Amino acid sequence: MWIGLAIVAIGAVLRWAPWLLSWFGNLPGDIRHEGERTSFYFPITSMLILSAILTIVLNLFFRRNGS
Repeated sequence: MWIGLAIVAIGAVLRWAPWLLSWFGNLPGDIRHEGERTSFYFPITSMLILSAILTIVLNLFFRRNGS
């Protein structure tokens, strides 16, 4: 249920407030190369930040006791 609500919230942000996520994919360290007929995009920095945020959030929700 929580995952569904998160997906709906992200969809709502992308629909009605896209400027809130305009930084994502345009960070220093994201690799973008455009040639005459090809383009290549590899969002290294954006994925590292997303991974860190998801790790923190999931650890907060699914924390187990040390015993």
